[in-house]
Amino acid sequence: MFKYKKVNVSIIIPCRNEEKFIAKCLDSIIANDYPKDRLEALVVDGMSKDETRRIIERYTQQYLFIKLLDNPKKIIATAMNIGIKHASGEIIMKVDAHSTYPKDYISNCAQYLREYQADNVGGVLNIMPGRETTVSKTIALVLAHPFGSGNAYIKIGSKDPRWTDAVAFGCYKKEVFQKIGLFNENVGSEDMDLNVRLRKAGGRILLVPSIVINYYADSDFKAFWRHNFSDGVWVTYVLKFRSKAWSWRHWVPMAFMSSLLGSALLSVFFSNMLWLFLGIVGTYALANLGVSLSIAIRERNPNCLWTLSIAFAVRHFTHGLGALFGLFLMLIPGQVWKGRRSFRA
Repeated sequence: MFKYKKVNVSIIIPCRNEEKFIAKCLDSIIANDYPKDRLEALVVDGMSKDETRRIIERYTQQYLFIKLLDNPKKIIATAMNIGIKHASGEIIMKVDAHSTYPKDYISNCAQYLREYQADNVGGVLNIMPGRETTVSKTIALVLAHPFGSGNAYIKIGSKDPRWTDAVAFGCYKKEVFQKIGLFNENVGSEDMDLNVRLRKAGGRILLVPSIVINYYADSDFKAFWRHNFSDGVWVTYVLKFRSKAWSWRHWVPMAFMSSLLGSALLSVFFSNMLWLFLGIVGTYALANLGVSLSIAIRERNPNCLWTLSIAFAVRHFTHGLGALFGLFLMLIPGQVWKGRRSFRA
């Protein structure tokens, strides 16, 4: 068995147009306590049009373990596969350019990978606002709450290490990719797809709550809307590619929207269905306001009550609509949807 201090680790960082965050990400990796002679950081850039590449090049000149690779396809899964093919480490770590990492992040992931005999180890997200605005702070609060993310422990947290279906980004034994293959470049939920295949092959995924990553969420409702809609599309559209890159919690918004739209349509023909429609709307509104009020009280910020309600509604409605749209797209021959396979705008 390997000891983490003696294992070579390859960090793969897919990115595109991350001039605001890539330096923070790389600085946090440089500050990690893992031996730099056992470390390589492969930044796989999707041909950025802003200052991202120039920023990375400055780091590669100063730190020999940081390297820049090109990703002409501009797809996240492709970036990971490029990185894996170039990686020399026995451990492969996926790192998000939109995040920063504590100084013991790499060593902790490697240590838990060994101690628990896991195939993939990761932590939880400390969801941070993308900007210092009320809306941005509200979005972060929504994503970190069970009403907004269900039982996604990578967002809502956990008291103890637990076996799960997903972790933040992931730290893998390289042999995993030799066993189950690389990331699926046809789907937008490449992490979930890989984890489903990993578990099907008998692999185990460990979530460690003491491993915390600062993740910067969408900073406005427009970006939040696009993000959730695309995520919703990929809940159902992956079925076109015979992938099971979803969990049952991902289907809840679609079920909600289906009941809402279905009862509204039937109320045109059956007057009694109007009461069902109003009941669904009323129940959701009360639940939304109740959760939003509890968060506003907890945060001692009554002014965020209405932005919380709006953010939850955007989260649920757009994700559900996206999933329904994904079902529609399945009927269209050929591959017609590429949203969120690539990087955020």
